[in-house]
Amino acid sequence: MSTETLREPTGATEADTGAPVVTGIGVAAPNGLGTEKWWSAVLRGESGIRPLSRFDAASYPARLAGEVPDFDPTEHLPNRLLPQTDHMTRLALVAADEALGDAAVDTERLPDYAAGVITAGSAGGFEFGQRELQALWSKGGQYVSAYQSFAWFYAVNTGQISIKNGLRGPSGVLVTEQAGGLDAVAQARRQLRKGVGLLVTGGVDSSICPWGWAAHLAGAELSTSADPARAYLPFSADADGHVVGEGGALLVLEDAARAAGRGARTYGSVTGYAATFDAPPGTPGGARLGAAADLALRDAGLDAADVDVVFADAAGRRTADREEAEALTGLFGERGVPVTAPKTMTGRLAAGAASLDLAAACLALRDQVIPPTVNVRQTAADCPVDLVTSTRPAPGLRTALVLARGRGGFNSAMVVRASP
Repeated sequence: MSTETLREPTGATEADTGAPVVTGIGVAAPNGLGTEKWWSAVLRGESGIRPLSRFDAASYPARLAGEVPDFDPTEHLPNRLLPQTDHMTRLALVAADEALGDAAVDTERLPDYAAGVITAGSAGGFEFGQRELQALWSKGGQYVSAYQSFAWFYAVNTGQISIKNGLRGPSGVLVTEQAGGLDAVAQARRQLRKGVGLLVTGGVDSSICPWGWAAHLAGAELSTSADPARAYLPFSADADGHVVGEGGALLVLEDAARAAGRGARTYGSVTGYAATFDAPPGTPGGARLGAAADLALRDAGLDAADVDVVFADAAGRRTADREEAEALTGLFGERGVPVTAPKTMTGRLAAGAASLDLAAACLALRDQVIPPTVNVRQTAADCPVDLVTSTRPAPGLRTALVLARGRGGFNSAMVVRASP
């Protein structure tokens, strides 16, 4: 059977496809805690990247980060959860509460097993783990918290969100670094197709502590610039690495018919997704981000001409940026579609990155506007993309393509379309 016979007609709507819909969004980001606060900052071009404050970074070569500001967990969470949760999990619980509230979901009224949680993780609760390991080394095993058994775990956000909200349906975690936020939403979409009514999905991450920082530095991909405005410059000739951030977004994803039946407001529908893997270095095949984007469009029943904006992975490294630009020009032609990377205001958030871009895509479709890529003054000659560097009104914005790449060769692409 040919590919064409498998595809739906170009311009298919969510009614045609039965694609799941996003009914709630919760955000914790370096430039705003809470969806609307963050989104307003994004449209103003307000960055959350600044000198590290969580620990003394004076002796490290990289000293900038995107830290979630003004976060006091005691204002948001019950005291019983504080001893057993890492900073990352606390952010995730707050984002999940916001997403469920935004979707107007009363979890106590849901049938058993009707809703689940699927998140992305990268390395679990780094800060909690560092603290307990220090206790082990300096005092002895009897001083290590029993909660260390799960607080460090990359699946802990899924578990804690599920327990706190009584979401006993299918749950899981995806570990594909920066690509994880899209992969988790895709897994949630699979569960909806199997009959589950609702999933909390996406990713929230944080590893801003000395132990985590040592791991980031070992990757040799961080910018060492001391100027927040010049440290993370994707697609620029001056790009020399990225800035680490924390946070992300969690979404409520629902079956479209179920959401319509309860009168839920929707941000948009997830109509297409694909994942590919890069070939190992030194072997034929190379980077395959473009293949993921093409396959996601095929999954959505769309052509490249249907895409109105691309939310780029935006690695901030010359080779990786050039590879992404080649993927984009291969699909759309040189400067053939607006491209944006609002993560220049937050840094790269590991497992939280792609779901925050997905949230931005949903809000861009809602408000008919393309958020900016800040600080990049001009794209490099080998990155001929139409990079949006100031907030751009976009009447008629209908379809967004979100791209993500994770360390180790993971590529993911997702198509989201505006609600009718």
